[in-house]
Formats: sequence, structure tokens, C-alpha cells
Amino acid sequence: MDSPVASPTSFGGDSWAGVPETFRNSAALLPLPWQEIFGPLRSGKIDGLVVVGQIGQSLDGRIATPTGHSHYINGPAGLAHLHRLRALVDAVVVGVGTATADDPQLTVRHVAGPNPARVVIDPSGRLPANAKLLAADGVRRLILTAAASVVPAGVEAVTLPKAGGGIEPAAILAALAERGLRRILIEGGADTVSRFLAAGCLDRLHVVVAPIILGSGPSGIALPPIERADQALRAPVRTHRLDDEVLFDVDLSAQRIPIGRAKKST
Repeated sequence: MDSPVASPTSFGGDSWAGVPETFRNSAALLPLPWQEIFGPLRSGKIDGLVVVGQIGQSLDGRIATPTGHSHYINGPAGLAHLHRLRALVDAVVVGVGTATADDPQLTVRHVAGPNPARVVIDPSGRLPANAKLLAADGVRRLILTAAASVVPAGVEAVTLPKAGGGIEPAAILAALAERGLRRILIEGGADTVSRFLAAGCLDRLHVVVAPIILGSGPSGIALPPIERADQALRAPVRTHRLDDEVLFDVDLSAQRIPIGRAKKST
């Protein structure tokens, strides 16, 4: 495990200015510490896509209390990291469970940078029309559904087949690539991130661990059971200090299935 450590003060300073623009439009290295953290997201190893999952959790792997309360397990540095990810990707994806329970905005507010397209996986058409992520603010909004449904004006409805109780992660990525969305953040919830991980549809997984112990509650990752520890998924990991939190950057490219290349964004 490689463990580069950046000064905590760098995560709140001016070194972020200009990073989103350089990240997208230049071959130049990003300023430290951003090259070490976000450099791997600039291009994919498998095809034209880069897909990163993100989980924020406690030391004991919990993402919420048993009552579902999760605001906020991660502190300011962890939240800033999430918003930096949003500022660097083309699209941020959440499942309808997270969209209805948390009503997230999915915008970039804690750091400088552009807002990504907002995508919700909603197989049965459950998302209310007044959900915050559907707000008309000039950013693309997409609903991935398996059912014919009426969507608010300006929202793109993408109908995909249902399989095994949901829409397959590979089909989701292919549909987003077809629409010119190349860098994709799978933000939540835990079930959605776990499904993409189990399907071999993540290039990276960012797990931000906060220095708290909840003791009980839902876990961040849930995969099909294995019989022996030597069957566990093992992948290269780098760690980064985010003030008093720790980012585990997991390289999953060795298990990522090929999807295809994104069309030129319009």
C-alpha cells in the first residue's frame, strides 16, 4: 500500500484554483496534492470511460446510524473531496432510494468548479417531480428508467431494460457513454455503489473514512458472500490524508469490464 500524505492545510488553500480546467483541457500535471489524488481519473485504462465510486463511512464501516441518520459522518475535508469529484466528472449518478431519502442537490458548492450532469437510476418511476436534483439550473438532468413515465420539461428520460430487479450497471454506463458522458461518479447510495462494484463496472473506488465509530447501522459495501478470506477482492490501494480523515483510493481497473467509448459530447 502506497501512502502519500499531503499537508492538511493544502486541502483548504488556493492550490485547487484552476484544477478542473487543467484536468479537462490540458496534458499538464495537476498541482500537488491533486495530481496524486485525481490524476488517475483523467483517462481510463480499459476503454474511453472513467467510472469512480465514492463512499463516506465511519471507522467501523458504517454509512449511517440504525435510524438512517448520516448527516454528516464525514467532516469538511471529506465533503470537500466529494465536491471536488463532482467538479471533475461529466455526470454524477445516484439511485432513486438515495434521491428520495436524502433529496440531494448533487451540485458543486464547497469548492470551485462546474456542476456535472445529474443522473438518477429510477427503474419504476418513483422520483417526485420536485426532487432537488431535477431543478432547472442549466445542467443536464437524466432519469434512467425501465417504465414509461412523464418527466419534467428539460429532463432526459432514458428507457433501459430491467434485469434482476434493476437496471444493469453496464447498460447504464453504455447509455451514458452514448450521450457523451465519459467521466462518471457513482455517488450513492451504498446499494448502487455495491452493484457497480460487483458487476465489474468501477475503475476506482474512493472510500473516505471519518475518525468516528458508530457501532451499528448499514455498511458501506455489500457484495455476494464468499467462503474464505483468500477469495476476497484484492486491489492496489493508495491512501491520502484529508485533514483528520483518510481517503482510500482503490484501483479496480484490473476487474473492470469493457463498456465502450463515449460519443463526443454535444
